[in-house]
Amino acid sequence: MKIKELRDRSAVELDRLLTESRNKLRELRFRVTAKQLGNVREIRKVRQTIAQILTLKKARPAAAKPEAAKEPTKA
Repeated sequence: MKIKELRDRSAVELDRLLTESRNKLRELRFRVTAKQLGNVREIRKVRQTIAQILTLKKARPAAAKPEAAKEPTKA
């Protein structure tokens, strides 16, 4: 999945997609172990999608409140 497509999705959709991707990765690993998977490159694509989703999830709250990071902490 392309990063542009992921940016258009809501937080709930990203959570659902993240869960599905992790389940798919687990199933692919089982298939590799059982020597039933012909295209092992599929694992790389799923891992990349998971990383993109996690990156977007982490970046969204930071982009929403940039002034909160600039405030000095009180001792």
